Amino acid sequence: MADFYALGELLIDFTPAGKTPAGIPIFEQNPGGAPANVAVQAARLGVSAGFIGKVGQDMFGTFLRDTLVKQNVDVENLHFSNDTATSLAFVQLSESGDRDFSFYRNPGADTQITFDEVNKDALANAKVLCFGSLLLTAEPGRTAVPQIVSYAREHGAITAYDPNWRAPLWPNAEAGIHAMKSLLPLADVVKASDEELEMLTGCTEIEAGAKEFFKLGVQAAVITRGAKGCVVCTPKTTLTLNTYDTKVVDTTGSGDSFFGAFLTKLMETGKPVSEINEAELRDAADFANAAGSVCATKKGAIPALADRELIETCRASIPLLKL
Repeated sequence: MADFYALGELLIDFTPAGKTPAGIPIFEQNPGGAPANVAVQAARLGVSAGFIGKVGQDMFGTFLRDTLVKQNVDVENLHFSNDTATSLAFVQLSESGDRDFSFYRNPGADTQITFDEVNKDALANAKVLCFGSLLLTAEPGRTAVPQIVSYAREHGAITAYDPNWRAPLWPNAEAGIHAMKSLLPLADVVKASDEELEMLTGCTEIEAGAKEFFKLGVQAAVITRGAKGCVVCTPKTTLTLNTYDTKVVDTTGSGDSFFGAFLTKLMETGKPVSEINEAELRDAADFANAAGSVCATKKGAIPALADRELIETCRASIPLLKL
């Protein structure tokens, strides 16, 4: 069992790797999936981390399980589906390193996890459970996610939600937004982009959007803003932090690196989210900014996640990015 669990999709990111002599694009196989990235980032920081999810009984699923094992992530709660294949995502990068996804997932083994398959003792002893919305695109994941999160929360875990909007995976925007909203009342911490904040609350102003989260029981809202850094809001305070001025190669996994680092810092305080003070929140957010910045300097997601030494080196030697 582990202290820090991530629940959700584990898939293959096929990322650009140049072209053949004939000019045909080449893609390389990388492990991916936002919750899996978060779990690995926590493990890289020395945390006891585990993953809850499902992959196909195929070459990709075996590769993904082996990858997590090599990254010291507990896989007791990673299951194999005999009926559905491992999900695949092909990633295109713009000149600035931003991503565009094409998914091969209908419905995908990740959505086939059930509450009954998960070790309840692991949930009951978890200190953090991070989760996303993408398993809600199909049953039985749609039913299982709130059951799993509720169980962990009832037993004292900090629950942390990354909506992770991926338009191609939903039948339409209305269905996706409705599903994403349904998980907000289960979260102590929510990480969202500017776009996701507006989608979930109808607010373009960060503090106003955060207040809508607080009405649902959320205790901390973390709004990631890419090169503009992040804003951390609680009912008591709002903190705005710049990120670090690293050379961006590929932003795949940077947000997950950020969230894994941020949640690790929160967990290490040993406090409920509502009792974490402003200095601790600021340190967590700055540490997370550095983690995301370091991740963006390399290709891929899991291969680019940094350890504590690299993150602290970034904080000590790289200037903040001021726009």
